[in-house]
Amino acid sequence: MPHNQDLSLRDQLKPFEHHCRKAGLKLTHQRLEIYRELASTDDHPSADQVYSRVQARLPTISLDTVYRTLLTFEHSELVARVYAFNNRARFDANLVPHQHLACTRCKSIKDFHWQPFEEMKPPAETKQWGDIMSKDAVLRGVCRKCSTMGRKKSK
Repeated sequence: MPHNQDLSLRDQLKPFEHHCRKAGLKLTHQRLEIYRELASTDDHPSADQVYSRVQARLPTISLDTVYRTLLTFEHSELVARVYAFNNRARFDANLVPHQHLACTRCKSIKDFHWQPFEEMKPPAETKQWGDIMSKDAVLRGVCRKCSTMGRKKSK
């Protein structure tokens, strides 16, 4: 299900609702709020972050419900898991092909589009392994904000 920064949240929720019905997923208020949270941000939150943000609107929601819902969304291809750091899963509602920049200091993740990567075909030897379903790229480094803060502290 595509996601586009130019689409309004309402426009993003329509395909989500359609996809849920098609996948046989009940469209509960909790699921809507969890998806709304993911679709309204580009910071690729963890399940814990989604929980604390949604809990502000739905005080009775549990962390377990958020975890299970995110896994259900991932399994149903409504969101993607971002593998930027080893410590915890981060989630992305933007399913349009794109890549990620990940800061190893502040752990921020930003989307970017790398067209040559998208157009690249996997090497021929991967055919021997099997069928490639997707390809991801995460470029890790230190963001400008962290680099600037590091220079200010050392002066």
